[in-house]
Order: sequence, then structure tokens, then C-alpha cells
Amino acid sequence: MNAGFIPIKYPNSLFANHSGTYMRFPALLGAGLVLLATASSAIAGATLDRVESRKELVNVLMESYPPFSFLNEQNQLDGFDVDVAKAVAERLGVKLRLETPSWDVIAAGRWSGRYDICICSMTPSKARAEVFDFPVEYYASPAVIVVNAKDDRIHGAKDLEGRKVGLTSASSYESYLNKNLVIEGDENRKIDYPFDFVQIAPYDTDNVAFQDLGLGAGVRLDAILTNLVTAKPRLDQDKRFKLAGSPLYEEPNSVAIEKGDPQWNAKVREVFAELKADGTLTKLSEKWIGADISK
Repeated sequence: MNAGFIPIKYPNSLFANHSGTYMRFPALLGAGLVLLATASSAIAGATLDRVESRKELVNVLMESYPPFSFLNEQNQLDGFDVDVAKAVAERLGVKLRLETPSWDVIAAGRWSGRYDICICSMTPSKARAEVFDFPVEYYASPAVIVVNAKDDRIHGAKDLEGRKVGLTSASSYESYLNKNLVIEGDENRKIDYPFDFVQIAPYDTDNVAFQDLGLGAGVRLDAILTNLVTAKPRLDQDKRFKLAGSPLYEEPNSVAIEKGDPQWNAKVREVFAELKADGTLTKLSEKWIGADISK
């Protein structure tokens, strides 16, 4: 965020000193530059100042994205992302507040101070980089195709041609099916699109998509595109579903913050470096995923 030029209007009385003589222009210019630098500094650290003054970190995430975030039996938010956010708040010495708007709202950015951070399994992209900074990549998992267990038509991405595929709206999976996925930081990676056209069925969460796929092959959906970590608990517990073919690509998941706050960016990187070094991220990953997917 660029503070830009801040015009400073002085009343006539400010141009004269106590003896009634006028101040020299360099003195005024120096005062103006000090004020401008102070304003720029305040803007640059706006989020960290807000977190520290309120003693509260506001993390935004999805309400239903197990095992990363979901409502447990006590109707409380739980999961890998929730625990990571708790660890970050603890390191900052503040309490944690969780907000769960729709993914469209989260991914659109331009939060205007409503949220401080998104520890919410966001995959960086060129478009998202226009509104977000991504200080830390904290885990990665492969994108996979899930189909109804009785479906023998789909064995990989090429078989998605003309099919109706469910996914979370505004996700990297939607970009993949539109054949315009760009993975931030790995722009030169070749991604294979062995199809011409796929019918995209966007959902707010995977839950409803899986319900529709569970009705039968091709009844409402032909397949779901999601990540392996999210799909694995369902595949283990619900025999109506199975994987189709090999993973499509590995998607990095990063912490996202409002763009243009270098002080907050540096603080987030510092905290995650500590959580990685002391094994916290590994422990939380093994707790929720059963393996270390932390980066």
C-alpha cells in the first residue's frame, strides 16, 4: 500500500516564529517530510498495530473444510487451520477470533481491516496476488478427482471431458478446469489439461458436493475436484466414493494477508519460522492429517 503524497496545509500563523519573523522554507519542508514519514510508517504497520492494540487476531477461514476447519461435536470450530491459527495467536500474545464468511468473500480480498489474516488453505495465484501478499507457504497437498464408487467411466482427467464436476467456487480447481491455472511462485510449471470442456458446478463447500455425488454416478454430478487431504477422511469412511486416476497437480497452500503491509508480512514470516523450527507445524500436521505436509 502506497501512502502517496499527503498535502499539508499550514495556517498563516505557522509561517512566523515567536519574534514575528518568517520561518525559512527548508524548515517547513523538513517538518513536512517528518510528518509524511510518520504517516507512511503508521500505514505500513496498520495490521500489526491493530492486532497489538486490540490484543486480538482475527483469522478468516471456511466453516466446513475438514480436516482443516469444521464444526466439531461441541459446535466449535476445529481442525488443522484452526489449531495453526491458535498457535500463531499464542506466539503473538493475543486472543484468537475466527470468522467464517463464504469463500467468495474470503478470496475476493480487500477486507478493509475486517480480518487480519487468512490461515485458511488458500492457494496463491496471479489474480489473488493482486490483492493479497503470501508471506508463508505452510503446507501442500495434491489435487485429485473423486467419483462415485460405482462409476466406471472416469479414470483420469481426460475422462472429465463434457462431464459435470463439482468444486468449491473461486478455487484453484475452478481455474484448472478453465485451463488457466497459474501457481504463484511456480509459474513455469507445465500443467496438463487433457480435456476441451468441462461443466463446472461451483459449491460453497465440499459437503453439499459430496452429498450430490453420493446420489449416484451422473445423477447430479459426475465427479468432484478437491485436494487429497480433504478427500481422504471421506474416502476412508464412506465407501460411496473413490479416487479416479493420479493426482492432477500439487497445490501449495499459503497464509494470506492484505496487500502492502510489510511490517505485518515480516511478523507473520517470523512467527511461522518459529512454529516450523520448534516442530509445532509438524505436530499439528501429524495430529490432523496423519503425516507431515507442512512446508
